Amino acid sequence: MKHNSLEELPPYLTPVAGAAPAVMLPSAMPREVGQFNVFNVADLMVDYRDRPPMTFDRRAFYKISLIRGRSRIEYADQGVEVEDNALWFASHRVPYRWQPHDLAQVGYFCIFTDEFLLPAKVGAGLDELPIFQPGGCPVVNVTDAEFATINALFQKMAEEIASGYAYKYDLLRAYLLELIHLGQKLQPAPALAPAHSASARVSALFAELLERQFPLESPQQRLRLRTAADYASQLAVHVNHLNRVLKETTGHTTTALIGSRVAQEAKMLLKHTSWSVSEIADSLGFADVAHFCNFFKRQTFLTPGDFRG
Repeated sequence: MKHNSLEELPPYLTPVAGAAPAVMLPSAMPREVGQFNVFNVADLMVDYRDRPPMTFDRRAFYKISLIRGRSRIEYADQGVEVEDNALWFASHRVPYRWQPHDLAQVGYFCIFTDEFLLPAKVGAGLDELPIFQPGGCPVVNVTDAEFATINALFQKMAEEIASGYAYKYDLLRAYLLELIHLGQKLQPAPALAPAHSASARVSALFAELLERQFPLESPQQRLRLRTAADYASQLAVHVNHLNRVLKETTGHTTTALIGSRVAQEAKMLLKHTSWSVSEIADSLGFADVAHFCNFFKRQTFLTPGDFRG
């Protein structure tokens, strides 16, 4: 079967049938089919030259990739050149694409939904983990030894999803959780710093509330919270207290943090949608285009038109 690009495979393509007819399937299995899959990168490179470049977009699933070879990963407004081994965590909340520089690519990737991990009772929601945060560090360089360890885990996934074991999805959940925690352990130390103090808790709640405002999916969608006072009200704290806490824990004011995240979304919308500047300004809560243009230039030193190119 031919597909337009590596990411335009049917999202939840299940390559192999389930258990033998004599085995009674768990009642949950029909629901789980289509919520998880794993692919070998080398297999997908066979006819890669016949496919157009991968589009830069948000997708309706999470993805974890182990890749070896020269390539470029683009996510949000960032780009990372991969020269050797990398482990990459992609969220449905952030647009991304992968651009191999040649056909010498090996590794695996798996795709899955929130619902797939629900039976595992994950302690933290996926979007709360640093590896899946829009401002986090989703691409981690790995050593050859780490690559071998993670590659072996992916091979177990590939073997299991093709098996007839009646409870294979329970086992696949365990492998997936192990993979997620391996990635967490490879994250830079500051990203994993626990939040114990009351100030750190308020700061974490603010960051989570800020991220929940995004992504903007259509020009008709509007930011629900726009000002420091809006966020303070939602968090049931005085705006001065919120400012003080954020300054203490992040070094930035509430307004600066909101502005930075709004600017990040503006850059993604300008680069990767056909929305007009007026539509983007309106969705992001600006009174008019002039106010948006002034804001954007303060944040990026470019006009929206110059940035869009």
